[in-house]
Amino acid sequence: MQLDKLDEHEDKEYLCREYLKNNYIDPEFSEKLGVKRGLRNPDGTGVLAGLTNVCDVVGYEMKNGVREAIDGKLIYRGISVEDLVEAAICEDRFMFEEVIWLLLFGSLPGPKQLEDLKTLLEEHRRLPDNFVEDMIIKAPSPDLMNKIGRSVLAMYSYDDNPDDLSLENVLAQSINLIAALPTLVVNAYQVKRRVYDKKSMFFHMPVEGLSTAEHILSSYRPDQKFTHEEAKLLDLCLMVHADHGGGNNSAFACRVLSSSGTDTYAAISAAIGSLKGPKHGGANIKVMQQLDQIMLGVENVYDEEELREFLRRILRRQAGDGSGLIYGMGHAVYTKSDPRAVILRRNAAHLAEEKGFEEEFQVLCAIEKLAPQVFAEEKGNKDVCANVDLFSGLIYRMLGLSADLYTPLFAISRIPGWCAHRMEEIVFANRIIRPAYKYLGVRQKYIPLDARK
Repeated sequence: MQLDKLDEHEDKEYLCREYLKNNYIDPEFSEKLGVKRGLRNPDGTGVLAGLTNVCDVVGYEMKNGVREAIDGKLIYRGISVEDLVEAAICEDRFMFEEVIWLLLFGSLPGPKQLEDLKTLLEEHRRLPDNFVEDMIIKAPSPDLMNKIGRSVLAMYSYDDNPDDLSLENVLAQSINLIAALPTLVVNAYQVKRRVYDKKSMFFHMPVEGLSTAEHILSSYRPDQKFTHEEAKLLDLCLMVHADHGGGNNSAFACRVLSSSGTDTYAAISAAIGSLKGPKHGGANIKVMQQLDQIMLGVENVYDEEELREFLRRILRRQAGDGSGLIYGMGHAVYTKSDPRAVILRRNAAHLAEEKGFEEEFQVLCAIEKLAPQVFAEEKGNKDVCANVDLFSGLIYRMLGLSADLYTPLFAISRIPGWCAHRMEEIVFANRIIRPAYKYLGVRQKYIPLDARK
């Protein structure tokens, strides 16, 4: 076999055949051997792998060994996210900064603590000197998640003490990354826009006195203008995405790396890499692509029977992207409802009407209603509810944000949670995470090279 460009396709096929010839694991072996694939128990619950004070995700109750669906609850450090959202709305305040403090330190900040945190975040929004030129402009990427993961790793080189695992140092690194990530994301987008989309790029310096949500809109938009309602809705998105327990894939990835004793930049970069996946943070893009397909494929989107039939075709792999997945529906923990989806639906309706997205919003609401019925008819699964991704992508579209930013915005929201879990892992767990895998390989004898075919 010659690996040259002329035979690249054939060579790849040959290598795939060679791999499949010598590698196979029967999925039934997992059940026979008691292996919990995906670290999931047979009833779908997660394997208990650690302890945390940071966040609780509640989607069901166990009664007499049977899982019973309940309305979902998301609890940050003992405080329901619904209570935080209600306070943000009633008091008309930006709340994401308070959630950052709550997740990192375990209690709501006092007035002076909150002002000090806001000052710290403002001071660290600017990236290090020459960072944008050397790390972003000179090394553009068509995918922003890969770019920001690489850029976070690169910030290691700008830290005078990157490997110090003391609580004081990790806290300082965490606040620095939380503050810098929004600026990093928008700058990476501008470079991607120039290099790959062949459009003009522009950079705005951070404006003093802005919340994180306001800073994102100000630095993203050419005229730096935005309404209070727009910023408040983005702040709401940041709040509800800020954490989701130690077992979610990206937080667990951060904990796994942290347990090895590696540096903060490596651990957070790993979490970003995890979040990129369409089974995790990348799902909101899939929801919007699915929504566009429905808007084109359904003659009357207000006809529930027609919409139900299209959803049925998606499940049967006859429509959509062929995966058989209705994106935005279903969750590993939530069964009856995802509180984040409920919050976003409730608060997005007015802006959808104002911005001319009422039809798209109503279709998503109809999917939330009809998809569980279709799942029950097609698969017998009754515990299916809308998840946060069903509405987050449309909100970002209503705010005029490029689809390139949907998953990076999730990362901006989630980094306080990652940092809180990292600190908890370092300070209290202090043992490398090392699960076991059952070896199924067949014994072979060594054959000298000249005797092989």
